[in-house]
Amino acid sequence: MTAKALVDDITEDATAMEVSEPRHWAAGLPGITHAMGPAMADMGVGRALTLLTDMNQKDGFDCMSCAWADPEERKTFEFCENGAKAVTWEATPVTIPTSFWAENSISSLLDKSEYWLGMQGRLVEPLYKPKGKDNYEPISWDDAFTLIADRLKAMDSPNEATFYTSGRTANETAFAYQLLARAFGTNNLPDCSNMCHESTGLAMGQTIGIGKNTIAYKDFAKADLIIIMGQNPGTNHPRMLTALEEAKEAGAEIVAVNPLLEAGLVRYKNPQKVKGIIGHGTGIADQYLQIRAGGDGWLMKAISQRVFQAEDANPGTVLDHAFLDEHCSGLEEFREHVKDLDAEMVLRATGLTTAEIDELAERYLRADKVVITWAMGLTQHKDAVNIIKEVINLLLLRGNMGKPGAGASPIRGHSNVQGDRTMGIWEKMPPKFLDALQREFGFDPPREDGYDVVKAVEAMQTGKTKVWISMGGNLVSAVSDTHAAEKGFSTVGLNVQISTKLNRNHLTVGDEAIILPVLGRTEVDMQEAGEQMLSVEDSVCAIHATRGKVKPISDQLRSEMSVVVGIARALFGDSGPIDWAAFEKDYDVIRDHIEHVVPGFDDFNKRLHEDNGFILPHGPRDSRTFPTATGKAMITVNDLEYIECPPGRLLLQSMRAHDQFNTTIYSLNDRYRGIKKSRRVIFVHPDDVKELGIADGSLVDVHSEFSDGVDRSVHAFKVVAFPTSRGCAATYFPEGNPLVPLGFTAMGSNTPASKSVVVRLEPLPAAGDSDATNASGSLATAEH
Repeated sequence: MTAKALVDDITEDATAMEVSEPRHWAAGLPGITHAMGPAMADMGVGRALTLLTDMNQKDGFDCMSCAWADPEERKTFEFCENGAKAVTWEATPVTIPTSFWAENSISSLLDKSEYWLGMQGRLVEPLYKPKGKDNYEPISWDDAFTLIADRLKAMDSPNEATFYTSGRTANETAFAYQLLARAFGTNNLPDCSNMCHESTGLAMGQTIGIGKNTIAYKDFAKADLIIIMGQNPGTNHPRMLTALEEAKEAGAEIVAVNPLLEAGLVRYKNPQKVKGIIGHGTGIADQYLQIRAGGDGWLMKAISQRVFQAEDANPGTVLDHAFLDEHCSGLEEFREHVKDLDAEMVLRATGLTTAEIDELAERYLRADKVVITWAMGLTQHKDAVNIIKEVINLLLLRGNMGKPGAGASPIRGHSNVQGDRTMGIWEKMPPKFLDALQREFGFDPPREDGYDVVKAVEAMQTGKTKVWISMGGNLVSAVSDTHAAEKGFSTVGLNVQISTKLNRNHLTVGDEAIILPVLGRTEVDMQEAGEQMLSVEDSVCAIHATRGKVKPISDQLRSEMSVVVGIARALFGDSGPIDWAAFEKDYDVIRDHIEHVVPGFDDFNKRLHEDNGFILPHGPRDSRTFPTATGKAMITVNDLEYIECPPGRLLLQSMRAHDQFNTTIYSLNDRYRGIKKSRRVIFVHPDDVKELGIADGSLVDVHSEFSDGVDRSVHAFKVVAFPTSRGCAATYFPEGNPLVPLGFTAMGSNTPASKSVVVRLEPLPAAGDSDATNASGSLATAEH
C-alpha cells in the first residue's frame, strides 16, 4: 500500500464513523447480548458455556481482563461483558496457519490495524525471523531456546538484555521470570505497572508505607461515601458496578469525579436482576463532578481546607484526633499549608464551581466511613504522585484508614499486574527481597536499579539493548511516543515475544525476532506431575487459584512456565544451584520457594486450595500500622502544578473504548459513547467545538505542543461534540500515543503523562479537495 493510499484509507475510516447519542446507563440486556452473542458465535455453544460458567468461580479460571476482586459468594454468572469478550478473544478456535507467514511479509503486515492483527487467530507454532529477511518462518522449540541463550551469552553485559512483563502473567511464572533475569545478572525488569499505577505505588509508599489497596471487597457495602476518581468502571472493570449497587442499597452516597460523562457512573442496569432488565436500574452517582483534567489534587486540597474550617468552627468534633495523634505525622504543617489556599486557583484548576466543591465537602463531613477509589485518570498526569498524596491526606484527616468501610482503593486494570510486582517484577526491588533470593537460591542478585519502561525504550534507542524478551504485552503500541518506541525496537538485535496472538510488537523488530506461542489462561496446563494451577492477586490483595478449563487449541503450545524454564535451561544448563526443571514438572515446587522469599505466603500451597484463597497482610488496613521510615502515616505538603492551556488549545487525555482491553481491540465500536465503525475520534465539549470554529463531525489533525519544538501529530480524527469538561478533549489509546513525548512523564514515578497533553486541532480541507491527502502527519503517524 502506498503512503497516499494509506492516508486515503484512514480518512475513509474516520468518515465511515457512525455517531449517536451517548448512553446514560450501562449493562442491562445489551450487556448480555454483546457478551453472549459473540461468545456463542465465535467459540461454539459448548466451549462458550464451559468457559463462561467457570470464569471467576472458586474452582475456575480468573478473568484476564481486569483485577477486580471476587465476592465471597459467587453468582452463577460471575463475569461481565468485557470479561466475556476477553475470553472469546483468547479462546477462539481460529488459528494462524503456517502458510500465513510465507504469504505475509512483516513489512506488509505493518499496514494492518491492531484489530485486524488480533482477529487472525491464535499463534500456535514457534516462529523466527532471521537477520536480513522480511518473513517469519517456523522454528523448533529447542532451536528457539538455544538461539535465545546464545544471543544472551554473546552480550558484553547482562544489562544489555531487558525482560519485560505484562500484567496477565500469573504469580508463579512471574516469580520464575524475575529469577531468570536476576540469575542472568540484570534488574532490567520493566512492566506494565510502569505505565499505569506506578504513581500510586510511589505516593502511597511514601505516605502509608505500602502501595496497595487498603480495603477489602466487603468494605464498599459498609461505606457511607464512595468517591470515584479518574475511573470508568462501566468499561474497565464492569463487575465493580455490582459492588457499587450493593453499596447504594446499603445506604452509601457515591460521587463521581471525571472529566467525561460516563454511562456506568450515571446508572447501572444489573443484568442479573429483574430491575436491571425491564426496570430503571440503579442510579450510581449522587453527585457528578466533571472536573478539568488534572485538577483532582486541587479538589482534594480544597476539601481538606473545608475540613479544617469545620474543625475550627466546632473544635474536637471533626478531625479524628485520636487517630491523628497516635498514627500520623505532619498534621500542623499541612493545616498551615492549606489555610490560605487560593480559592480562585482552585476554581481554575478544577473547572468546578464553589457550590459543587462545597457540596462534596458536606458529603465528606457527614460521612463516618469514606472510600476513595481511583484509576489511571489520576495516575497518568505530570503531577500524579502529588495528586494521590492529596487523596491520602484527605482520608487521614478523619481517620478513614484501617477501619471497616473506609480507605484508599486504587483499582488495577490488568489481571495480575499487582501480583507480578509482589513476585519481584520491578526494576528496583528492595534489598530485603534480593537478600531473600540470595538465601533461597545461592546466588547474589544484582543490586543496581534496572530500566523502567521509559528508560528501557531510551536504552533501545541508543543501542544499549541487544536482546528484548517480553512475557506477553504489546509495548510498542502501549507506551507513549509511538515513533520513539518503533525506533527503539528497530535497533534491537533479538526481539523475543511470548504471546497468544499477533500484535504490532511482533512486526516492529530489528535484526532477529522470535515468537513463542503459549497457553491462554482458559486452557488446561498439563505437566509431568499432572494438571497444574496458578495463582493471581487481585486489587484488594487477595490471592486465589486459576485453572484452565478447555483443551489447548494446539499441541504445540507450551505454558509460560515451560517457556521460562526452557530459556533458563538453555542458558544455565542443569547443574547450577537452581533446579529449573523441577519448576516445570510441578508448580508446587515454585510455590514452596515463593513461600520462603515473599512475605505473606506462609503455607502457600495449602492455603491456595482453600475456597477463597487468602488475603495478604496489610499493616495500614489490618492494624493501623504504617511501615514508613517514622512508623506513622505521613500527611504531606504538596505544591500542585497547574497546566496552562493557551487560547485555542485543549487539554487532551487518552482512554479506552468500550470494546477494548489495553491494546487489544475487540471491535471498532464504543456504544456507551455512541461511536461505531471507527476509533479515530476526538471528543470535545460542544461549546469548545463552537469556540474553535470547527464543525461537529469534521476531520482534523491533532498536534501536541511541547517546548522541544517537535511537531507530533495524528491524522484525520473526527471531531465529536461530547459531554466532557470545558477546555478538555479525549481520544482513544493507543491511537493518541504518538502525541505524548517519551520524556513527558509523571514526576517521581516516570509514568507517561498521557492525561495532561496540550493540543491544537487543525481542520482538514473539505472532501474532494486535491490537497486532502497532503495534510501534516507522517505515514507512521497516520498508521498509529
